Amino acid sequence: MVECITIVGLGLIGGSIAKALKERCNVKKIIGIDFNESSLQQALDENIISVAATDIIPEIQESDIVFICTPVGKTVEWIEKILPHIKPNCILTDTGSTKSQLMAKIEQIPSTFRFVGGHPMAGSEKSGYIASRSHLFENAYYVLAPCSKTEDQDIALLTDIVRSFGSIPVQLAPQIHDEVTGAISHVPHVIASALVNMVEKSDTPEGYMQKIAAGGFKDITRIASSNPEMWHNISFSNNDAILKVLDNYIEILNNFKNAITHNDDDYVFNFFSKAKIYRDNMASKVTGLIPKSFELIIDVKDTPGIIGEVATILGENHINIKNINVSNSREYEGGVLILSLTDAESLDNAYQILNEYDYTIVERD
Repeated sequence: MVECITIVGLGLIGGSIAKALKERCNVKKIIGIDFNESSLQQALDENIISVAATDIIPEIQESDIVFICTPVGKTVEWIEKILPHIKPNCILTDTGSTKSQLMAKIEQIPSTFRFVGGHPMAGSEKSGYIASRSHLFENAYYVLAPCSKTEDQDIALLTDIVRSFGSIPVQLAPQIHDEVTGAISHVPHVIASALVNMVEKSDTPEGYMQKIAAGGFKDITRIASSNPEMWHNISFSNNDAILKVLDNYIEILNNFKNAITHNDDDYVFNFFSKAKIYRDNMASKVTGLIPKSFELIIDVKDTPGIIGEVATILGENHINIKNINVSNSREYEGGVLILSLTDAESLDNAYQILNEYDYTIVERD
C-alpha cells in the first residue's frame, strides 16, 4: 500500500531508513531531501533514492509517509514547510531522540495532519550518509509515540514497517520516552564526557593519564566521542528528565562518598554487588540505545607476524576488519589484540572461525 516515501535528512539515520525501505520493504519510490548534494548523489548512484532535492519539490505530494530525520530543533520547522505540499492521508513521523517538548509544539500547530513520533534506538559514533546501512536497526527498539494527531492505522502501518527493518516496535508516551532515554542514554553521555574531562583536569604534567587510559576506561567513555552539536541540542530539549536523573546520580555518588568516608564496609560491598546483579540481568541480544561496539579481544603472544596471521584468516573468510589495536593497559581484561569489526554478524563469524584455529577469545559482555 505504501508506494512513495520521502526522507528529509539523509544522514546516518535517514540514510539507513532509506536503505532499509529499499532493500526490505520494496518501496517503489523514495524521495531524498538534504542540503548535502554529495549525500544525495551517492544515494542516487546506489539506486537507494529515486528523486533527490535540496528543498521541497512537487513530487512530495505523492508521499504516503514522510520521515523527518533532522536534528530535533529543526523538526517543527520542516513540518510547517511540508504541510502545504502533502496529501491529507500522508503520515508524518520523526526520528528525534527527545519527544515531550517536540510533541507539545506539534500539538499546537493548528493545521489538520497525521503525525506519529518516532525514535529508532540505534546509532553509531560515525555520522553522515556514508556511515548508513540497511541493517542499522536490526534487533533495536524503535519507539512510536502517538499524540492527538495520530490515528490507529498510522501506528499499525509504522509498526509493520519498523518490524520489516528488523526492529522491535515499542509504543511509549512522550514523557515516559524522555524519562527512559534520559536515564539510559542522555545522562550516560554526560557522565562519559565528565569522566574524560575529569581525567584531563587531573592529569599529570607529563600526560600519564591520557597515555595509560585504555581498556576499561576507553570502553566506558567511548560515547564521549559522539557529536558535540547533537548532544548540546539534546541536553536542552530533554532538560527536565536529564536534571531529574542527574539529581538522582549525584545523590548516589554522595552516598558512596559518605560510605567511604565513614568506612561503611557493607554499603560499599552492596553498592558494587547490586550493580553487578542488575547489569548481569540486562538483555544481551537486543541492541541498546547506546551504540554497541563490535570488538573481539584475543589473548595472543607478541610474536612476529601474529597480527598478519589473524588478519589473513579473517580476510580469507571475507570478514572485514575496521581496526586492529594492541591493548597496552589491560588490568581488567585478559586480551591483548583488539579487533574492531563492522557488525554483529561479522563478530559472531570471526569468533567461530578463530575458535576453530584455537585462538583464545576473551569473553566480553
